[in-house]
Amino acid sequence: MLQKNSKLRLMIADDKLRSRQGRLAALKLDDNWRSLPRHIKAPIDVIDFFAGCGGMSAGFLSVNAIAPTYRIAMAVDIDGDANETYAANIGIKPHALDIATLAAHPKKTAKLIQSARSSPDTPLVLIGCAPCQGFSSHRNAAGEADLRNSLFVSFAKIAAAVQPDVIVIENVPEILSDRYWPLVAEARKVLEKAGYTLRIAVHDMAEFGVPQNRYRALMVAMKRPFRMPLGFLGKGEFRTVRDAIGKLPRIRPGEVTSRDAMHVTASHRASTVETIMAVPQDGGSRPWNAGPECLRRAEAKQGRAVYEDVYGRLWWNRPAITVTAYARNPASGRYVHPEQHRGLSIREAALLQSFPGNYAFCGSFDSRFRQIGNAVPPAFSAYLAIHLVGEIFRRDDIDMDQSDITGSIGPSFSRLIPALKAGHRKIADHTSQQIPTRVA
Repeated sequence: MLQKNSKLRLMIADDKLRSRQGRLAALKLDDNWRSLPRHIKAPIDVIDFFAGCGGMSAGFLSVNAIAPTYRIAMAVDIDGDANETYAANIGIKPHALDIATLAAHPKKTAKLIQSARSSPDTPLVLIGCAPCQGFSSHRNAAGEADLRNSLFVSFAKIAAAVQPDVIVIENVPEILSDRYWPLVAEARKVLEKAGYTLRIAVHDMAEFGVPQNRYRALMVAMKRPFRMPLGFLGKGEFRTVRDAIGKLPRIRPGEVTSRDAMHVTASHRASTVETIMAVPQDGGSRPWNAGPECLRRAEAKQGRAVYEDVYGRLWWNRPAITVTAYARNPASGRYVHPEQHRGLSIREAALLQSFPGNYAFCGSFDSRFRQIGNAVPPAFSAYLAIHLVGEIFRRDDIDMDQSDITGSIGPSFSRLIPALKAGHRKIADHTSQQIPTRVA
């Protein structure tokens, strides 16, 4: 199949061309998505565990508009609403299966996966972005962490049984902290025993064309030396809130436009709208005397300003803050429109996560925001998909000259964010290792 795919063969052979195509895949994702040929033969199979609403799969699928590359062979998730969203947009219905159960029966799971493959010889990318609650370490009676019960480790066991060409894991960087590092170490042990090398880095998704400052840990495993992706945008080049949502029509709280059913916000209380109206436009923060009395009591108790981002507005000319499952609520953080007196709409949250402008979300209002907040940004996954093409079909040897995270980054990742935002690329943790991330 690869022999007939002249565009893909050219991209594989030329690192500079592939880099340019990766950039275009991320920045032009919406255009690529709308022109996507839905029924094509592609040389690489993708299986997406913890698929959610399809952020990772959408990015991989979108690159087929550049050259036929990836076939989404199978998806798995336990969330019914997310599975409906995935099926409506990606075109296949995910298996509603529990990952821990699948890991407990590796041979049966491997057989299920093989049944979805194009052929046993087709290269396979196995994705497993476990939800945050999935890597919480369970405790036994003695108070010790039970690593066997972690979804993170369960996925590693499935991957070891399936033996894909590439394993991809994206998660919150807190998984690299002291509390959760034992899970990463256990997963690494499982994968290394199966013959894989696991590499770990931290990136701000804004580096990959996502209009949002969103730090994430990326883990990739292969059975031979490979390069990790690096972001292609510097701080002054990041896509902004205006780039993402500036052209959407004005709406009032709770109003649904006839043009787009996803462009709707929560129906705010009059007191919430009154608080928002007191916040200066374009990045303004809540004045001390605005908002619920409980905020002023908290400030008086602490003797300083608290919850400063609550009811705050996004800046037009900066990336958004991290979009979470709670981005529907102005009281959850800086999730107020830069100039309109309301919180974010479903469509706005999705666009700030870099989803295509016509991506449809199923389920309740809260469920849609949860799906969006928990998703992998498709712009990032599109760039990653292009990058992995070169690593899968690479024939020459490479030097792994990038530094990796090989131990815990300390008690918390959040303590490192101010330095990262200030532009310090090399940050030593208590083990004196460096966190590889591109910050201009």
